[in-house]
Amino acid sequence: MSRRLTTVLAATAAIAALTLSGCSASDSGSDDTDAATGGAFPVTIEHAFGETTIDAEPTRVATWGWGSADDAIALGVVPVAIPFQAYGGDENGVLPWIAEALDEQGADLPTVLSDSTEPPYEEIAAAAPDVILAAYSGLTEEQYELLSEIAPVVAYPDEPWSTDWRELIEITGTALGKSDEATTLLGDIDDTIAEKAAAHPEFEGKTVALTSDSAGVFYVYTDADPRVTFATELGFESAPSVAELANGESDFFYTISYEQLDKLTSDVIVNFAPTQEESDAFLTAGYAQVMPQVQNNAVASPVGAAFVASVSPPTGLSLTWGIDDYVKQLSVAALAADAAK
Repeated sequence: MSRRLTTVLAATAAIAALTLSGCSASDSGSDDTDAATGGAFPVTIEHAFGETTIDAEPTRVATWGWGSADDAIALGVVPVAIPFQAYGGDENGVLPWIAEALDEQGADLPTVLSDSTEPPYEEIAAAAPDVILAAYSGLTEEQYELLSEIAPVVAYPDEPWSTDWRELIEITGTALGKSDEATTLLGDIDDTIAEKAAAHPEFEGKTVALTSDSAGVFYVYTDADPRVTFATELGFESAPSVAELANGESDFFYTISYEQLDKLTSDVIVNFAPTQEESDAFLTAGYAQVMPQVQNNAVASPVGAAFVASVSPPTGLSLTWGIDDYVKQLSVAALAADAAK
């Protein structure tokens, strides 16, 4: 047995004993809990590493990766531990929509785990979770097995970092015994998107390309990327040039040289940038001036790491967090495209 696993097991056993000693008085409420969750437990969730059975409604939830913390909070469950989010988060690694949701719920900030690519096992064990949600993450099988020594782990369905954001909400709802609430949440999000689309008929049928220009590399996001899906749900169509220029570099994006930018044709272009300086640098660059979208001012320029993170991919909290500003920018770009015709 590895030293790491021994440490994790020892920490888990000690914390579990303390947790159990302080929870015996809650047994009398178990019937009410079963009724409230509709007899949802035990529940078994299949994933890339097999299947995980959750015997009872979780009361101490730890999350790892992206989105699971957001979705749990959106469903009314505040985790005991959440991952540090360096991109888009504040100095404490907390995303703005999480901070706002916790404030609205009058909830304390959960333990924020250390900023690391590998799960901080001892910290997770110290949080004494009864389930670990990691359905959008990059867990390896070894990491999954180590975490499973702490608590049941819900991993991703197929491939790392590829779970559809809607499916992630459904998985989170199932794991927490809140499938009905997950269905309601998804319906509310879909209603919000539909309302925005109906309020902006100028989006309908216009082609769009979603991009970013960073450190001398120009990225184009494919139809598989949730940012593109979001745009099409608002009424846009993915520009044919996006598929024509794709080089198979990745399922979600590819890169092209600046010399090819004149071939990336569309009515509107969306260029994501973490800072205003980078956004301005793209718009004023000589290589961008060959693009008809830039010439026509048909450019939406979402700026800020938090905003980029909110749709990369979206979550049960983040998608509607910045939607008003995003739609305003898209509207200006779409109307500029109309004026140029």
